[in-house]
Amino acid sequence: MRPKPVPATLSTGLSALLAGFLVLSAGATAEAGGQLQATDLYVATNGSDSNPGTLAAPLKTIQRAVDLAQAGTTIQVRGGTYAPSKNVQLLKSGTASQPITLRGYNNERVVIDGENMPYTPGAVGSSIPRADRGAVHIEGEYWRLVGLEIAHGPYGVFGLDTSGNVFDRLVTRDNYESGFHLQGASSNNQILNLDSYGNRDPRKNGESADGLAIKEGSGSGNVLRGARLWNNADDGLDFWMFDNSPILVENTLAWGNGFNRWNLPDYQGDGNGFKMGGNGVAANHTVRNSMAWDNSAGGFVDNNNPGKMKIERCTAWDNPKTGFNFDRSSSTLTKNLAVANGTNVSLGSSSTGSGNSWNLGGTWSFVSTNAGTITGPRAADGSIPSSTFLRPGNGADVGARF
Repeated sequence: MRPKPVPATLSTGLSALLAGFLVLSAGATAEAGGQLQATDLYVATNGSDSNPGTLAAPLKTIQRAVDLAQAGTTIQVRGGTYAPSKNVQLLKSGTASQPITLRGYNNERVVIDGENMPYTPGAVGSSIPRADRGAVHIEGEYWRLVGLEIAHGPYGVFGLDTSGNVFDRLVTRDNYESGFHLQGASSNNQILNLDSYGNRDPRKNGESADGLAIKEGSGSGNVLRGARLWNNADDGLDFWMFDNSPILVENTLAWGNGFNRWNLPDYQGDGNGFKMGGNGVAANHTVRNSMAWDNSAGGFVDNNNPGKMKIERCTAWDNPKTGFNFDRSSSTLTKNLAVANGTNVSLGSSSTGSGNSWNLGGTWSFVSTNAGTITGPRAADGSIPSSTFLRPGNGADVGARF
């Protein structure tokens, strides 16, 4: 029996369906299990939000790309400055296996400039509505933000109740509050190779603009690695009231914080390099291989966090108050180096230490006090360059190494 011929209308429909499938396949990548990853979306300053978002016909605004994105989408932003009048809001979520990625395209310099947004700055004594906090505001989960520069916003990056994210090679500078801020129920976030500097808060007279703040919340598994936090109005790093939730800090630098570089009246900036909590809220944070120098106050301070912290192989130099102040916690300090601070160490009755410079005694000097390399351009992989800065001159196995 001969098969019946396919009607022309059906044949045309099948051809259209096949063509659509081929277009989808061309813009998607096969995943394990046969699932398809969403296509990349492209954004450029000369694009149009009525475009399809391809490399040849990009979108114009980052927010439009975010609105179109789904789990597995990568948003590729071409170089240039994007200055929206409203903050970029990341409210949807990816998944653990298919995060949503927002990144600079091919290492091109992408600046998200928040100067046109509300509260840049807010009036003295005012508050910023939560939805307006951050030039980039994230409440979704499973995002990857890579290679972006965020400036002049009402906060740089502000995350609220957000988890499972990776923030990689970001620059948060010259914002009107903290450069990078996480709050609320936020867990399992990785903050890698962050540069955060020049952030200030005129509405609070310098009291709360930190380089990085993880505050007023809780959540396990948060990691900060390879950050440089400098010349911020308040502290380099601040973990104020992040309740009973250990944070791991490694290979991080904090310097020059707490000075009134903006002539703000009635200046209130604290000026610690690493502020490890506060207000009697316990959290057992760990800091390894990190340095604090030339801040306006202390180097590493518990700030009335009564927890059991671990401070290992860190260096505090030339801070006018205390290099390592853990007199209100039950912390353990191991192989740390403190030189030329107002007071090198204060452990109180509950914290203990071994193998530290103050345990070993003697006079301490450095191979180099020139920070030029360690504070200069990052390595190609985003890491902090290797340097002999603040290595002990006698070769002792104490303090941080980069």
